[in-house]
Amino acid sequence: MISDVLATPSPRGLGLALCTIGALFLSGCAVTSPDPRDPLESINRATYRFNDALDKAVLKPVAQGYTAVLPQPVRTCVSNVFGNIGDLYTGVNNLLEGAPADAASDVCRVAVNTTVGVLGCFDVASGMGLTKHKKDFGLTLGVWGVGPGYYVVLPLFGPSDVRDGLALIPDTLADPLGYVYPVWQRNTFEVVRLVNTRASLLGAGNLLQGAALDEYVFVRDGWFTRRRSQVYNGNPPDDAVPDADEPAAPAAQDGPKPSAARAP
Repeated sequence: MISDVLATPSPRGLGLALCTIGALFLSGCAVTSPDPRDPLESINRATYRFNDALDKAVLKPVAQGYTAVLPQPVRTCVSNVFGNIGDLYTGVNNLLEGAPADAASDVCRVAVNTTVGVLGCFDVASGMGLTKHKKDFGLTLGVWGVGPGYYVVLPLFGPSDVRDGLALIPDTLADPLGYVYPVWQRNTFEVVRLVNTRASLLGAGNLLQGAALDEYVFVRDGWFTRRRSQVYNGNPPDDAVPDADEPAAPAAQDGPKPSAARAP
């Protein structure tokens, strides 16, 4: 990712901001799309093809080599370590969403897995009944009532929308790995995380190629469906999916959460 080669947290956030704002600026050149959520379809499709070509040329082969060299237990350990780091930020977002019990559970997960789980290599907390959540600032904005906006495919970052694209800035600034120095160590961690994540999606990529007549539409529709489900903690209302500019309603988990005023 572009921001991973920048030297300080401030330029990292600036790089993401410029990337996102640049994509949104292209909306002035948009052509009519059959899907009202995707007025940038022609531009998004071009970006999708670029990302796909880059993935096939670089990321996928590296991920396949990574999978061939490292046994599954090692890859699971790596995934757990990065997941443990992410649990702390998830706790922050749960707190912002008005879910203090979930936030406390996330903090306890970090404490248990960092100590008993050997820096997060082993997910001991799940065995103790501490449920793993996955939240980001885009989801928090959704819970607050901010709608997704138009669909945007970001260079290198992939599927997103206006809300989630802008939320990448605080997400990146809050990433603890962004503050690891020297820079070469930080970038090493970032590359390992990227390759490990791509390796975990190898099966999904094969499924996508086999199932979708139009991969772009399949990914776009899946993006909106998945993010809407995440905003509502897996229990979206039965009404029709709202337009891109319609604010999402507050999420509900074990009863409605209070709204303080959700990312794609």
